[in-house]
Amino acid sequence: MTVFSELRMRPAAATHAGWNASTTVRLVISGAVIFMLLAGANLATPLYPLLQSSLGLSSLDVTAAFASYVLALVGTLLLAGHWSDHIGRRAALLVAVLTGLAGGWIFAEAHTLAALCAGRALQGSAVALATGASTAALRELLPSRPEWASRFTLLASSGGVAAGPVIGGLLSLLPGATTAPYVVHSVLLAGLLVPLYLIRARPAIVAPASTRPLHALAPRRPSVSRQARGAFWLASGVGFLSFAVFGFSLSLAPGYFAQVLATDSRPLIGILAGLPLGASAMSQLVTVRSRFTVPAGLAVLGVSVVMLGAAGAWHSPVLLVAAAVAAGLGQGLAFRTVFNDVADRVEPARHAQIISTVYVITYLGSAVPVLGLGWASAAVGMAAAVQGFVLLCGAAALVLSATTFVRSAKQRAAG
Repeated sequence: MTVFSELRMRPAAATHAGWNASTTVRLVISGAVIFMLLAGANLATPLYPLLQSSLGLSSLDVTAAFASYVLALVGTLLLAGHWSDHIGRRAALLVAVLTGLAGGWIFAEAHTLAALCAGRALQGSAVALATGASTAALRELLPSRPEWASRFTLLASSGGVAAGPVIGGLLSLLPGATTAPYVVHSVLLAGLLVPLYLIRARPAIVAPASTRPLHALAPRRPSVSRQARGAFWLASGVGFLSFAVFGFSLSLAPGYFAQVLATDSRPLIGILAGLPLGASAMSQLVTVRSRFTVPAGLAVLGVSVVMLGAAGAWHSPVLLVAAAVAAGLGQGLAFRTVFNDVADRVEPARHAQIISTVYVITYLGSAVPVLGLGWASAAVGMAAAVQGFVLLCGAAALVLSATTFVRSAKQRAAG
């Protein structure tokens, strides 16, 4: 099938044209798309202090720009999270890359808060379009190794989010600090259009009715099958909480870290902001098999988040780094376990739709709490707002850890 026939959801004549790539190459392409889109969406993290100064933005304005990305991402997941089940994974990823290129260009050229928000919104839509498609593609490419499919998914996504601030900070040292990172990234992202266009794609998963093909793309009410419901809500809860912490790291944390360390080094700020996500990505390479992986991971996350606040109060760089790494490791192990559980219980034909719904709730954790944090920072100051935020997040993680520990203990006793 050609890209255009996939987008029209019409069968193409049988052909041997196109690049019949190996499974390994397809895995790399699927992972590279979501990695690059998420890296691009987070290039701005170390640039926010610079943008605040040059555009006269407040802490609330920064959180509004960040939240516009998350809200657009969530909205697109709700409206179009299931599209790749019908137009195919390749076509959905190609559209996502084009949307991401447009978003990065608008953000790089923005001179107002409205333009920043518009660019961020397009980046969020691009990530949303790629999320369900890449997750489902990795699962289909590794049908006999579902756990590794989940690991690759989280490694690519967490790795992309972690790499974005680091790359953005380093490239901001080039002339044109707020535009150079996006020029370099756009060139690399555009390069993915070539293999996506040339590769011989598989047909759509669910063929729509020939009389009303566009009806298949209409928005759908989120729904979860009974056998996946418990796993779905646990994964969503863990995701919401952990992404509240990550949302802080990627929005207001750069300014907070700069105050704590008394530095204006954008590469250093970018590395610190990306540490929790980088540790989360690396945890996907570690194999831990235990009924108590989830409660243990959540406990580590809860304690580490509180220590992030303590590091700020004590102005301790060592504690700041240790707490950030530990938080990422705990989150990575816990979320991978619950994410893999829900993915195992979902029927293949609805995989992109259900996983997209998990991410809807997960990414809301990056928007709602962070907006509240931005409002609180404007009202009582950043230091006090951050202390309250980390205490709430830490307490929530410990409560969820205790809940899952009790459930795991009962399952062990029963089995």
